[in-house]
Amino acid sequence: MPTHASVEKMVEGDNKSTNQRAAADCEEEGTATSTISTIPKIFRQQVRTRQFNKPTMGICPGYQQANLVVLKKEDAFDFLLFCQRNKQACPLLEVLDEGSPHPQIVTTEADLRTDIPKYCIYRNGVLEQEVEDCTPFWPEDSVAFLIGCSFSCDGELLAAGIPLRSVEQKKNIGMFKTNIPTIKAGRFHGKLVVSMKPIKATQVALEVEITNKFPLAHGGPICVGCPEAIGISDVNKPDWGDSVEIRQDELPVFHACGVTPQQVLMDSKVSFAITHSPGHMLVTDLPLRKQNENN
Repeated sequence: MPTHASVEKMVEGDNKSTNQRAAADCEEEGTATSTISTIPKIFRQQVRTRQFNKPTMGICPGYQQANLVVLKKEDAFDFLLFCQRNKQACPLLEVLDEGSPHPQIVTTEADLRTDIPKYCIYRNGVLEQEVEDCTPFWPEDSVAFLIGCSFSCDGELLAAGIPLRSVEQKKNIGMFKTNIPTIKAGRFHGKLVVSMKPIKATQVALEVEITNKFPLAHGGPICVGCPEAIGISDVNKPDWGDSVEIRQDELPVFHACGVTPQQVLMDSKVSFAITHSPGHMLVTDLPLRKQNENN
């Protein structure tokens, strides 16, 4: 098992290789940029200028990534309560001032209307459209919530020698509805959503050890193997994202996912909401280890 010191040494080289893979993916898809920055501020500028519009797995390793939920003020308190009652699915990083798209904690140099690669617009619990700039839809009485993401752990897992199939195969991570109920808060209710990583059976213990250190990135897994136990009938047919190969010596490892709020928004038929598109996150300036050590 890699030591803490050896993992530290591997992170720098892995940052470079991971972002090179992302750059190659963008070139294949016709995205303008040829170099994906490992510096969050510069990466957000690349997103803002439409040089990057792909999922953010493996981007800027070592920094916290965030899911986005934007609601009208009338629904904000109930959703805040929902997050507090469902911390593994919705670990709050920041709640913004009414009407503001500019964070003050995760970074002071971001615009939530433009700095995420893709957004979802919901009306009355129905996905209306996906856009790359949500400025025209941003409500005057908005309250924005930033929620931790398991992508934040990608660099730690790669540095420890745990492959990430979605990165290898240039696919979005697979996300699944489960039969696990969340704790209701006001009008918000629904079932937990999980993401899935195929992990070698001999590396599952290490994956659990690493991810348990980062509660603001959903922490350790909800389930290892046996997808039927959490209501997933076919692990090859995700509800969001892409299917990835699970090899004979691997187990599916399921983590709580920040798409849970999107399922809850649909189940609760909220009149209006903006979210990130599944797999397309805000990359923050918060160092992953420092942020999670403080919580």
